[in-house]
Amino acid sequence: MRFKPFLLDAWLDQYEHDIEFNLGASTGPTWTVNDILALGDDEVRHRFLNHKLIYGRPAGAGSLREAIAEMQGVPMECVQVVTGASEALVALMWLAAEPGSNVILPLPGFTTFSALPESLGLETRFYRVRRENGFRIDVDEIKQLADAKTKLILVNCPHNPTGATISDADMEAVHAFTAERGIQLVSDEVYHPIYHGRQTKSAARLPHATVISDLSKAFSIAGVRTGWMIEHDARRCQQYWTARAYFSICNSTTGEILSEVAIRKRDIVLKKTQEAATRNLKLLDQSMSEHRDLLGWIPPQGGMTAFPWLVSGDDARPFCQAATEHGILLAPGDCFDAPSHFRLGFAAAGDNFSQALDRFGKFVKSWSAEMVTP
Repeated sequence: MRFKPFLLDAWLDQYEHDIEFNLGASTGPTWTVNDILALGDDEVRHRFLNHKLIYGRPAGAGSLREAIAEMQGVPMECVQVVTGASEALVALMWLAAEPGSNVILPLPGFTTFSALPESLGLETRFYRVRRENGFRIDVDEIKQLADAKTKLILVNCPHNPTGATISDADMEAVHAFTAERGIQLVSDEVYHPIYHGRQTKSAARLPHATVISDLSKAFSIAGVRTGWMIEHDARRCQQYWTARAYFSICNSTTGEILSEVAIRKRDIVLKKTQEAATRNLKLLDQSMSEHRDLLGWIPPQGGMTAFPWLVSGDDARPFCQAATEHGILLAPGDCFDAPSHFRLGFAAAGDNFSQALDRFGKFVKSWSAEMVTP
């Protein structure tokens, strides 16, 4: 078993700790431990400071699962806590890895979507999230890729890196299709419920859908490493529990307390992300209109990332490399198998985003001037 190089994390790790303006990040405004604890009462703070640093439960702490279940509108028995959505993907792909089987995934997409099944010997089939049709997720294309060997279809909404969304009606159509054929439908919802237009519902409402999510993106507290799976099938829930017990055993008990506070106070936490994303997306829209001769883009419908491209069609990695020399971090499109694109995060910079865009604008103009210089 071999993994292909994780180009995205290798790129971010190389630059993001020392860069002035990190527009490669896919998260929202940051929180400290004190910020999260301040949302709770004295009892929560006492519990946090005095809890025992022991193993937690493989399914997750009961009070955390209750909070997730209440948020998602499902019974607590449907909730499996995991170490970020990444561990959920490991469990799902591991369980899908039967000889001759295939999985259907979005392209472009987060590297883990394809790297895990490929490493396990699964055939990967891709439906395209194309700029030619406005990054619309094509349900018919998904259906045409499926056959008797398809184990899993993954939908990511809002989508990383494009910010595309799928309507409730289209999600229900995919759900009906997969339920009829015995294919597992997985909805990756780490950016839900951050939207910039049409709101969509969580697929947790659908009885045959598996939802994976975490607190890294919309909640923007990635350091707690808390994720979850929503599963209505009791047999699959048991499989996830067993996989979790083998993979990581449990989450950090410290992280689980902070996670529960954030979820119970989600109106405050998510509001901070939504406000930053909404404000900064308007600024980004204005900035991109000034560079349409060099850069193309489709405004995201959800999440905190956009996926512009070089109009020339050239590989964007040199563009991104040059940006780092101006103190700006972007994520090259080859990290998502779309070389002419780059990912631009617009929420993590928070109140500094306007300054980041000023720097970005100056860089784009200098890059353009270099391109036309004989």
